Order: sequence, then C-alpha cells, then structure tokens
Amino acid sequence: MLLPATTHSYLARAAESLTEAITSTDVPSRYACAHVSALRATAALLAARAHPSPARRKVQKNAWVLLADVAPELSEWAAFFASGAAKRAAAEAGSRRAVTAREADDLVRDADRFLAVIEIALGLAPHVPYEEQLFAGGSSRVGGGLSA
Repeated sequence: MLLPATTHSYLARAAESLTEAITSTDVPSRYACAHVSALRATAALLAARAHPSPARRKVQKNAWVLLADVAPELSEWAAFFASGAAKRAAAEAGSRRAVTAREADDLVRDADRFLAVIEIALGLAPHVPYEEQLFAGGSSRVGGGLSA
C-alpha cells in the first residue's frame, strides 16, 4: 500500500517530537512533547485511512475521536491520550504543577510505544522503542523514568 506523503511527514514530525520529549530535562516539556508526538502519529494514520465525509455539516471531532472512528482497534489508545489533553495544555502553558516527572516519563514511554503501533498499523516496520535501545545498550536514564 502506497502511503500519502503527508503520512510520512506526520510520522517524521512525530519522531521529532518524541526525540524532543526524550531529551528534554523540563518535565512539562517532556509531557507536552510526548503528547504532541502521539497526536502527530495519529495524524499520520488519519492521513492514510480517513475518508472525507459528504459536504453536509457535521460536528467537528478531535483527533482522538477520529482515531477511534477510523481505527476502532486503537480506541483504547485514543481514550488514553484524550484523557491527557488537559494536562498537555497546562504543561504547554508552563504550569510546573501540571504533571509529575513520573507522569512525563510514563507518557514518553507510552508515546514511543504508540508510534510503533501506528507504524505497524500503516504496514511499516516499527522503530525500535527508546526503552529497548536503552536496555540493549546497557545504559539507563539517570534519576529514574523510562524504566520498567
């Protein structure tokens, strides 16, 4: 299946956001970037699978609702990331109390896994999740996080 160029673009942007989340030392930034990575991965799948609806006006749906509609097998992921949208907005607004370091680390790990799930759903070879790269290389993140 030939994927649209926009799908590849969104996947690349998702990977960039994930890298930013992994390398950031700022907790709210880590959380926000991980969530944006998941949004961009979702956009990649929607670009490949969604079909425009008829011209009649419909209620606008957010990316997570659309994901559950277009890929019902990913509805649990959609609900999970939808539940973090308010925290992401608070983190992006600079709230230092919006998320804990543990929540940020957990979301980075989940966004990393989700990107691989999307890649597989699109018929692509998945990237090696960051956590697996760490364990394969024998290193670990200082101060916890991203570990099982």
